[in-house]
Amino acid sequence: MTQLQLSQMLNVTDRAVSKWERGLGCPDISLLSRISEIFSVDIRSILEGDMEENESRSGNMKKTKFYVCPVCGNVITAAENTGVVCCGRKLESLEEKKSIDGEEIKIERVDGTELYVSSDHPMTKENYISFVSYVTSDSLLLKKLYPEWEISLRLPWLGHGKVMWYSEKEGLKYKLI
Repeated sequence: MTQLQLSQMLNVTDRAVSKWERGLGCPDISLLSRISEIFSVDIRSILEGDMEENESRSGNMKKTKFYVCPVCGNVITAAENTGVVCCGRKLESLEEKKSIDGEEIKIERVDGTELYVSSDHPMTKENYISFVSYVTSDSLLLKKLYPEWEISLRLPWLGHGKVMWYSEKEGLKYKLI
């Protein structure tokens, strides 16, 4: 997001946003609620300065591409789009789709040290979530799942990022955390 885009969303000048980024000023307190919505960060974290640096460098794990073999179910990841072949088939990277609230996966932060991931998905052989992944700018944690397994996972809190899951029928979905 550019300074101009943010300034337009907040109805302030891009020069004001530039000052905030350079530490030469702070946004008015009345803007904190909207800033918190835009960046999916709670207001307390903004006030305490507990913010993750925006790392838009190449190699950012949040840009990881996922590939799933329709024959063997193999899950393959790569930092960028690449040529991936499994079981003699060329695989295309999965397209990420943002999930809708209340959809399939529930994510709760527990004691500030863990994420609890659960789902009521039926997990049948015909339609199951085959993996859940937690991706931050520098980490990727992937849990392989199988039909008839209950989805009830505890993952270590690694920072802000996204939780992703894949089912053959629904595709690759994610929620920002």
